[in-house]
Amino acid sequence: MEDSYWYYTSVKWDEGRVGTLSAPGLDPIKVATPPEFPKGVPNIWSPEHTFVASVNVCLMTTFIAIAENSKLEIEDYSCNASGKIEKVDGKFMFSRIELNPVIKIKFEKDIERAGRIIRKAENICLISNSIKSEIILTPRIIT
Repeated sequence: MEDSYWYYTSVKWDEGRVGTLSAPGLDPIKVATPPEFPKGVPNIWSPEHTFVASVNVCLMTTFIAIAENSKLEIEDYSCNASGKIEKVDGKFMFSRIELNPVIKIKFEKDIERAGRIIRKAENICLISNSIKSEIILTPRIIT
């Protein structure tokens, strides 16, 4: 692996508060101001959604990679995530991201190990390490 990487995205304004987000080799998605803000648009991905999603996806991919390397047999993984926006020092920011993964593993003997692996994944997730929001991880591990 190299020591640095670049990721490229483009956004093009369509109309009103709606645009199209794209990246080389990926399907474009519509993006907009969320409906909680003035002139926001419902039912379209917002920067706020993609911010929370990036933390959520990073946790999953990091966990899966560590689990594979650790030979942990996973049967299923899902995670609900929520982000709290509030005014801090007069500016809106994500103050907290809550991650609630449900991890189904093959063997009951691996429950504790799966817990250690998900906590390690959160600790080394590059997205979590790149933001100043508090991260709350509440995993549930089942067989």
